[in-house]
Amino acid sequence: MTVLQAVTIGHGSAWEQSKPLEEQEMWPEHADLMDALVEEGLIVLGGPIGDGHTVLLVFDAEPDTIRERLATDPWHERDLLYIEQIEPWQIRLDGRH
Repeated sequence: MTVLQAVTIGHGSAWEQSKPLEEQEMWPEHADLMDALVEEGLIVLGGPIGDGHTVLLVFDAEPDTIRERLATDPWHERDLLYIEQIEPWQIRLDGRH
């Protein structure tokens, strides 16, 4: 059985509600870091859920590593995003090939 971490991310006080994702301050730097975390195998899946005010990231990493790596994200540094919750997720069903 695989155990991953389900991480929910919320919009912080610096998030500009009137702007789409790609027009937020320091979008290229944020996107580069997220892409790097995927390439390193730390982020397995990720994307907005519900109305888009929350993002779900599935990490293959320990909570301390997740916090350390996200702390280097310019969006976390500038309070555009913050970690709402980190929960262990036991994968019992997986239809991906």
